[in-house]
Amino acid sequence: MSKKVQLVEIGPRDGFQNVKEYIPVEFKLEIIDGLVKAGMKKIQCTSFVSPKHIPQMKDAPEVVQTVMSRYQDVQFFALVPNLHGAKAAVEAGLKEISCLISLSVSHNQANIQRTHEQSLDEIKRIRDSFPEIKISQDISTVFGCPFDGRMEVAPLIDMMGRLYGIGIRSFTLCDTIGVAYPSQVREVLTKSMEAFPDCEMDLHIHDTRNMGIISSLEGVKCGAHSIQTSLGGLGGCPFAPGASGNTSTEDMAYLLRKEGYETGIDEKILLGTAKKLRANVDGSYSGHLINIEVNHADFV
Repeated sequence: MSKKVQLVEIGPRDGFQNVKEYIPVEFKLEIIDGLVKAGMKKIQCTSFVSPKHIPQMKDAPEVVQTVMSRYQDVQFFALVPNLHGAKAAVEAGLKEISCLISLSVSHNQANIQRTHEQSLDEIKRIRDSFPEIKISQDISTVFGCPFDGRMEVAPLIDMMGRLYGIGIRSFTLCDTIGVAYPSQVREVLTKSMEAFPDCEMDLHIHDTRNMGIISSLEGVKCGAHSIQTSLGGLGGCPFAPGASGNTSTEDMAYLLRKEGYETGIDEKILLGTAKKLRANVDGSYSGHLINIEVNHADFV
């Protein structure tokens, strides 16, 4: 029997936010349409951040309202940095949001200008304000920090415990700078699942050092609930200029199929959407299949 695994598309947020030139909302929606047609059932469609900081996301309400009205059978969610963003996301119609905290104290301060205590207080305010909304808690720098180096598992379990006390039951373990490797992923994910067996554990691995796919596959084998990837591998690590960032959705879908997993994805439509994105949006793409011009018989 084929084993099932869910790929979660985060390109419309994590990929688009790194693009300097504004992407017209019509084209953003066209790409999301392609992702849905390809069979993607969960998509991070935007982020509710200040347009002053990330102008690319200024159309977040329009994007959310449009996709929510078009597709009732797709789970859409967005990243929110604070209570104000969460309120805007809920008003736009979302039923799920992602909050952010870094395992590294230094990175948390550099990235969102908060201490751990301040971040935890803000997440609690969001949880208390919107008890009916699902929060998928992103934890950044789980596998390594650009300032503090390798991160240990014990502080991660402690942080997750505090978040669990707030009411969080869904975690995304993020490899922010692309340093994770398979045995490390296995250790971190296994211990996290053992500590919180009633929680959803998702994985977001960057491909900066060409280990995104094999580390993500290891996560699947260890029982991760889902793997987050980006169409074309669009996106980059802000702490490693010029380096590739996100793991490619179409590359991951191809590998999973070859390894006997069922993703429910039409790879031809997915690849066509990835190539359309690359042809129209200037960015850093880590994907490999988008560079293949000849469709070999065994490919899709």
